[in-house]
Amino acid sequence: MAPTIRPVTETDLPQLHQLICALAAHHGDTPNVNPNQLRKDVIGPSPWYRVLVAEAGSKGLIGYAALLPLGQLQSSAKGMDMHHLFVRPSARGTGVGRALVAACHDLCRTLGCSLMTVGTHPDNHAAAQFYETRGFVPRLPSGPRFAISLDQPLT
Repeated sequence: MAPTIRPVTETDLPQLHQLICALAAHHGDTPNVNPNQLRKDVIGPSPWYRVLVAEAGSKGLIGYAALLPLGQLQSSAKGMDMHHLFVRPSARGTGVGRALVAACHDLCRTLGCSLMTVGTHPDNHAAAQFYETRGFVPRLPSGPRFAISLDQPLT
């Protein structure tokens, strides 16, 4: 049975939280998002992320993808970065990831985007191959980038 791909809803938040924590654990990260913060970030009046979920009937949520906006003001180009793509281990290899990527692609086009990006760990060759077989092309780094914690004052 093919999963249903749809936007996240309020009732999905506990399961989505579990999936996010599973992805963090997979990467050796410690998640610190809680369901209340998640609600604000993905459903609130001005959600920061666009999240699509994959639901498989009584199995509940078996995967999700999260998109973040991108833009190039000088060219008016709009895009989305697929910040997260996660499928439960028991559902991998069944087409769930392909369905989520396709739904993200369609959503981006609907939103007027001209570009969708995704990143992987440099050693994750399986993910790179997955994306390349979907039509993604590798992008070279555009140069140094910098960050500052907003808890720290500018000097």
